[in-house]
Amino acid sequence: MMNMLLRNGHNILLRLHPNGESAVLPSEPRGKVVSNPGGATLIDRMSKAIRKTQAYYLGQQHHDGYWWYELESNVTITAEYIMLLHYLGIKEAERDKKLAAHIMKNQRDDGTWALHWGGKGDLSTTVEAYFALKLVGYDPNDWPLRKARQFILEKGGMEAARVFTKIYLALFGEFEWKALPSIPIEFNLFPPWFPLNIYSISSWARATIVPLSILLDVKPVRSLPERLRITELYKEPHKVPPLTPTKLSPLSWKRLFIVLDRLIKAMEVAPVRPLREKALEVTEKWILEHQEPSGDWGGIQPAMVNSILALAALGKEPSSEPIKKGLEALERFTIEKGDEIVLQSCISPVWDTALTSLALLYSGMDRDHFSLINAGGWLASKQIFFEEGDWKIKKPGLKPGGWAFEFENNWYPDVDDTTVVLMLLYRYADKGFIRPEDLNSGLQWILGMQGKDGGWGAFDVDNNMKIMNQLPFGDLEAMIDPSTADLTGRVLELLGLVGYTVSASPVKKAIKFLKRTQEADGSWWGRWGINYIYGTSSVLLGLASIGEDMSRPYIRKAVRWLKNIQNSDGGWGECCESYEDPSLKCLGRSTPSQSAWSLLALIAVGECASEEVINGVDYLLKSQRADGTWDEKDFTGTGFPKFFLINYHNYRNCFPLMALGKFFSKTAGKE
Repeated sequence: MMNMLLRNGHNILLRLHPNGESAVLPSEPRGKVVSNPGGATLIDRMSKAIRKTQAYYLGQQHHDGYWWYELESNVTITAEYIMLLHYLGIKEAERDKKLAAHIMKNQRDDGTWALHWGGKGDLSTTVEAYFALKLVGYDPNDWPLRKARQFILEKGGMEAARVFTKIYLALFGEFEWKALPSIPIEFNLFPPWFPLNIYSISSWARATIVPLSILLDVKPVRSLPERLRITELYKEPHKVPPLTPTKLSPLSWKRLFIVLDRLIKAMEVAPVRPLREKALEVTEKWILEHQEPSGDWGGIQPAMVNSILALAALGKEPSSEPIKKGLEALERFTIEKGDEIVLQSCISPVWDTALTSLALLYSGMDRDHFSLINAGGWLASKQIFFEEGDWKIKKPGLKPGGWAFEFENNWYPDVDDTTVVLMLLYRYADKGFIRPEDLNSGLQWILGMQGKDGGWGAFDVDNNMKIMNQLPFGDLEAMIDPSTADLTGRVLELLGLVGYTVSASPVKKAIKFLKRTQEADGSWWGRWGINYIYGTSSVLLGLASIGEDMSRPYIRKAVRWLKNIQNSDGGWGECCESYEDPSLKCLGRSTPSQSAWSLLALIAVGECASEEVINGVDYLLKSQRADGTWDEKDFTGTGFPKFFLINYHNYRNCFPLMALGKFFSKTAGKE
């Protein structure tokens, strides 16, 4: 079926654009008309709102065709940048001042720093911010550090911080290397068929832990002058803390791994380690091979920073080619805002461009508009045909064809970006900037990444060994990349777009996976967005796209859940804390992005005329700003559930535009 469709790009276009809906805003609205107290119809208000947001985006596009917006996280990313530069002996007073200004801007009134806007003070984040500020000259007796220190000591001191925070402190001699979990450098020699190896963990953990294993082996220290030390943050100075501060069951995996850690530490001090030098050599080679020509590693800050630190620990100077290029790549992750500089954990041009293009298309922009053609051409140019990506380890016979999140990340294309890009490019199969066989390569890559459980993970297939999260250095609980409902729903949305139905084998497997992972209340957990709203929306969009019967009980249960959690202002919201306590999944002030996700799902399943959808659309219209954008301080994106949350600055605008566009085409613009 796919080959037939690919041979006839014009037919694909007629069938897919977008779901058969009108491509332009009608001059005379038809269908359901709802008035607001001011007299303007809902359709009139939507038309105006859509045009404002479209105009905003047209003014934001880069001349090469892409859109790119800030990816906001927490201050540890910027604090670690300060630590890295000072560790390497790179000190620039003006840059330090601006990096510190960003950290200070985000300090809470109680002197702490949080994992996300509106969150509670976080110990590890506060320790890292404190240390970075002291490195650049802040006085520990002034209020900002004094108040932060009080919080740190009340929470158990820096010895109670997370493992990765302690590693940064150990680099400066502020924490004992021996008190950290061990990763034997020889671990990197284990072949992929061995039960535990570097490919048993997620791509982001792998790209971080492989270089980290060098640091834990070499144990480098750049001692600080007394005035910069932070011994005042110890709750109990001179006492080596345990690997885990809590009591463990004697039969738990974590207990077993702690016993294993003791054995590894004994091995590390053995007079003879015949494989150590070979392991160091292989690990260094792996790091250098995985560096992109642009200098990036894995497209993420932790991998980049740890790779630079590892190479420095092996004796390379900051002026050496790999470190120099790595630092240049990190510099490209920075954003300067007046008197402050912030380092992003990642950058998202492919993701932003695909989502923005779909939003413009869904909202009625002419598909031949130069902006969309330019964006489509740029996205087509970012397809990855690199044969040696890490995903290939478990899928050696699968041909490449995916897309990554960033400008450069050949080793790690991902299912989510590839899916969303193809959702756009299949609508442009007749335009010539992407060949039919390249579209098919992307689709076949996605199909080949389906897990044995029927779902899809992000970067790898069947990366689901849960015990890896019990490793002593896995305290972020993000050591694996299993199949998730939100990604599976997204893939189904694409498959439905290109002609797959519920009778197709990949779809059948995916539906079984989704039924197994549905919560008792009808919702689905969201891995890459917050949280149950995101997961449930993605799943419903996918099921609607592949033609599942919307009257099925499990779907109606999800729809009821989504309707029932609507806020009184017409919007939807969910707090980040729902990852820790699922009972909070129904709580959260309304946000534009989460409201839009809910609306997109309800519209897709046929609830366009419902009171909930009408009120949700009204919420988006009322909360839109004069320039066509929305305000959203709340974090609605996810890096690692519970521990690393994200505010994608494009989400607040692209998803509301999608939702308004979909509603408009259903109620006023349907041909």
